[in-house]
Amino acid sequence: MALDVPGGRKNTAVNHSHYVVFEEMLSNAIDSYLIRRSRLATVPPFKMSVGVKISQADLFDATFNVEISCTDNGVGFGEDEVKAFVTKDSTYKDLLQIPGIGKCKGAGRIQFFHHYERMNIDSVFERDGEIQRRQLQVDDSTRLVSEQSFVTTPAHGSQIETTFTLKGRRPSALTPEQKADESLIPQIFSAKAIADHLYTTFLQRLIILKKLIGNFRIEVESRHGDIPIKEFIDEKKLPDPIGEVAHIPLMCDHGKELRNGSKLSVTRYSFAQEIFPNFQHEVALCANSAVVQQITKRYLRNATARKRPTSGHFELLLVESQLLEDTVNQQRDGFNIPATCTESDTLKDEFSLEDVVNSLEDYVFQIITPPDFDKDVLVRSTEQRFGITRQMMERTNIKIHYGDNEENIARRVLKTLQEEIVGDTSSLFRIKDELLKLDPRSNDFRLKISELAWKYTSSIKTMDMTNLSQLVVRRSAMIEVLDMAVDGLLKCQTPEPGKKNDNERIIHNIFFPRGKDSTDTSEHDIWLLNEEYQYFEYIASDKPLKSIKWSASENVFEPDIDESLEELFARNNKDHEEKRPDIALFTKEGAAIIIEFKAPDVGLQEHIPDLAQYARLLAAKSNGRIKKFYGYLIGCTIDETRMDGDYTQFPDGRGFFKSQQLKNFANSMVYGELYTEVLLYKHFIDRASARLHVYKDKLRVQLN
Repeated sequence: MALDVPGGRKNTAVNHSHYVVFEEMLSNAIDSYLIRRSRLATVPPFKMSVGVKISQADLFDATFNVEISCTDNGVGFGEDEVKAFVTKDSTYKDLLQIPGIGKCKGAGRIQFFHHYERMNIDSVFERDGEIQRRQLQVDDSTRLVSEQSFVTTPAHGSQIETTFTLKGRRPSALTPEQKADESLIPQIFSAKAIADHLYTTFLQRLIILKKLIGNFRIEVESRHGDIPIKEFIDEKKLPDPIGEVAHIPLMCDHGKELRNGSKLSVTRYSFAQEIFPNFQHEVALCANSAVVQQITKRYLRNATARKRPTSGHFELLLVESQLLEDTVNQQRDGFNIPATCTESDTLKDEFSLEDVVNSLEDYVFQIITPPDFDKDVLVRSTEQRFGITRQMMERTNIKIHYGDNEENIARRVLKTLQEEIVGDTSSLFRIKDELLKLDPRSNDFRLKISELAWKYTSSIKTMDMTNLSQLVVRRSAMIEVLDMAVDGLLKCQTPEPGKKNDNERIIHNIFFPRGKDSTDTSEHDIWLLNEEYQYFEYIASDKPLKSIKWSASENVFEPDIDESLEELFARNNKDHEEKRPDIALFTKEGAAIIIEFKAPDVGLQEHIPDLAQYARLLAAKSNGRIKKFYGYLIGCTIDETRMDGDYTQFPDGRGFFKSQQLKNFANSMVYGELYTEVLLYKHFIDRASARLHVYKDKLRVQLN
């Protein structure tokens, strides 16, 4: 077996952190020490020494050479360790099952080759009662590293220890930002910076290591010029637990009966933000005296919440249990338990990761919830944004905690309701299938009918609640969008130099897409104007009159209209042929709705004749099919002094209406009736909001 160095660099992604080699060295040193400790009854306390030498490479270019060495008193490079080193995906440490050894991915040593051109290993170890030394040298000319690459010699009287040395820092492993910060190398590789990084990165493991081995010491020395600076980490610098270990019952409530499992033991550590500003809250599952799996995101889904201290402190919660010890996987990066419970799991008395998370939930949130967290504010905000009411949350047993937001609450409520609907629908079909197999003359038939009726009745509330909440969300959003569009506040309405505004088209498309009809799309929001119009058979938006359909195979308007009416439009028939209302709606009962939108800066009084002209044209060309017309002229401004005296003002003073006959003035023949409303946008936005209020009342959602 041989390690392909160029291949490893090619196939293993580079970790750009300046400190990745220190992390790998410390992780390997701890593992090596634990292996040695497992083989010998007495060993000295764990010790690791890191040395960093910084020198200026170019007096003019201000670049630096960085040389790193690391010495530990672990087991050293015996036969098994050499084989593991040259095997990229080695399972050697996994098979040892030694308490405290961390997760093994097998790619860490490749980072040495990513960041440095040369690596030396000098290891003193014991074999068959004799002290021996193994050495290895790797540089840019090395392609393969095998067992034969190591040179073994006697080392009588030497201490058991291993030293890694790295030289020739590679610029290729650095990001452009890191290269630009080359002048900061003395600070980045200072003893304090390295020690602080190792302390925070390995804190959880060091805490467990302290419980496992007691005393230890990690020394870091950096030298820039002739001045050495030392820092160290030992067991005295680690925090003590807060209070007693908490014992939380492991429970599963997914089956028909509540089940109890082994206790979950939680050790709590607390860190002041002023001392550890870069920390965050962590909840970790442990086994084999090592952190195995972080579950913090199960409680605090938002990264910002995880990095926000509670009463000035970050909390670390380490969870241990016999269940976790028994089920930790071989790689020690997870557990051989189901992610969630299924019916088969409950029958086998198995517990899931979901059970563990849920059992810890109350305790975790008791610790990490800030005193100023107001759940009621979050509930009200969820009602406002998504139409998810407090009753819906209670109905679905959704718990709301610190770290939740409106979106994830809405998702969980709707998911639960939809799962209930699917389950109820499945049950309804099952009952119906059973019913069809029964003899109507039997007593079972009547019982099954009653069961079907009750099952359907019990599911109606869930279905209505889900559908109504979705309707409220959509309509609330559309009203808000329209209100902003009328005021020109949408991002797309930002004025551009030399470009005409398109506000009228934008407002038009909020109601119905321009150039389409209801055969093209079923998605529209014509309810904004009137709820009844949502259910008209045919809607056309900005389409030529000749293309408007009465049925799939028949147009509304026929070419052979009455000659006397045709003469009325003969002088500008070509213009009328291409005339098109902004939106037109039709019913088989012979009614039509004509809607004209005007840009916010256009006075409505100038376009009042348009509605009557459209109505006459539609009536004339429909061959008597359409006789009743409702016209809406909508905008932002009205000059009341130029309004036709036949119009009546609405009581709130924000619009006008009138009803009139459509006549052929040549022969006084009446061929239709037109009811007209001249409205302000804000007027019908308020009316749409008032209608939506009814739905919100049914859901008990509070309005802003």
